[in-house]
Amino acid sequence: MTPEFSRPIRIDTLGAGARRVAIEAGESERAALAERFGLVAISRLAAEAEVSRHGETILARGRLTGAVVQSCVASGDPVPATVAEDFRIEFRPQPVSAGAEEEVELGEAELDVVFYDGAAVDLGEAVAETLSLALDPFPRSPAADAALREAGVKTEEEARAESSPFTALKGLAGKPD
Repeated sequence: MTPEFSRPIRIDTLGAGARRVAIEAGESERAALAERFGLVAISRLAAEAEVSRHGETILARGRLTGAVVQSCVASGDPVPATVAEDFRIEFRPQPVSAGAEEEVELGEAELDVVFYDGAAVDLGEAVAETLSLALDPFPRSPAADAALREAGVKTEEEARAESSPFTALKGLAGKPD
């Protein structure tokens, strides 16, 4: 399956010197990505990067910018947001493993590693994934608090006060044995 925003870069065209690459998602690519990520819309997604090769490792450093519309987690209202995120992604060859089900362990310093097999790396897909990680996981519109109250959801302060042992004792005060 080809990703919605595929921008392959052939490895044999890269050297140790950085090559500047600018990519931008077209309208149909943005619509497909919005559907994949559960967004109302993506009105802009672009990135500029310097891509270089260091042995079998390909390094992409740059910045992505975008404009998205998410749905409020409480009211469903549209929540526009802009994204501006620096990234540093290492593309490494797919590790040779004993079986297809084997997991690859990555340390904390390796969280921005993308494995590849073949003769190219896909900068567009890496940028799309970076966008999805940069999104607010719980977008809230100005109407969120009212929608939550109407649904019976308590604020943290209300829940904390109700769960306090002193609140339970207060309820027992003045009750006959």
